[in-house]
Amino acid sequence: MSAAPALALKKLLFVLNPISGDISKEGIEDTISAYCRNRGREAAFFHTTGDNDLLQLRRHLSRSPYDAVFAAGGDGTVRLVSEALEGSETPLGILPLGSGNGLSKDLGIPQDLTEALALTWEHDVRAIDTLRVGGHFSAHLADLGFNALVVKEFCEGDTRGPGAYIRIAMQEYLGYEEATYHIQTDQETWEGPAFMVTIANGNTFGSNVVINPEGCLDDGQFEICLIEPFPGTAALGIMYSLYTEDIDSSLYTRRLVCRHATIGVMGQRQVLVQVDGEPLELPGPVEVSISPRSLRVLTPRPPRPEPD
Repeated sequence: MSAAPALALKKLLFVLNPISGDISKEGIEDTISAYCRNRGREAAFFHTTGDNDLLQLRRHLSRSPYDAVFAAGGDGTVRLVSEALEGSETPLGILPLGSGNGLSKDLGIPQDLTEALALTWEHDVRAIDTLRVGGHFSAHLADLGFNALVVKEFCEGDTRGPGAYIRIAMQEYLGYEEATYHIQTDQETWEGPAFMVTIANGNTFGSNVVINPEGCLDDGQFEICLIEPFPGTAALGIMYSLYTEDIDSSLYTRRLVCRHATIGVMGQRQVLVQVDGEPLELPGPVEVSISPRSLRVLTPRPPRPEPD
């Protein structure tokens, strides 16, 4: 991990998704504005609408430079702002207001709004890797297989939150059939059936499932985490290991470490992939590549050691 000292942040943009997750957004602008005003910060706001948000945000940033841009929403908002800032010197801040907030958890960002706002005042700056998955930007996690199907059903539903995700997962698990994958990386080749194939730049899904315990966001490589077919009697054990950061001990997991990969699904020309919480139908095989340390992010400062 590498981090730089805090920047003098004066002019801040907050990109707000009014409908992310299951958290009420009422009064959030007032809270952010008051916090910034009391600390000598200038706060501006950009509201997403779902209509060419990336293009509109890039145009806004080209006209009005900021010292930092905060994604105030869920994983989709974080992905949007990250893609807009990729390759620039402007750092990303995250106010986790969604139902998952996966990247913010991996970065150690507080999940409480007021505590996360402290990043405008005190922070480190860390450069992290980003991915391209089938030509689509990813800052955190993507996958094929079971979870991609669950995310698709979740996004198409009317209910948000962990309860809805778990309900859909249980329904889909009962009739789920594994696909067979062919994976070619710059290091090795693997072929076989899999329950789930995760492309991991980070560690943890927003549901607190730790799929990649040893992964690092800034090491210039990513992991392909495989959960191979398992008997029903092993399901609870696998679930337990995912929530206790012990998935690597399972007999049904495998990890491929690489910088480039192509992932094909036998018999499928179109492949369902979820990318940072967004389900996409992509032509196969899906190509994955990494851009080392291409995104600057604001992270909490580590606690100072107690004096001897």
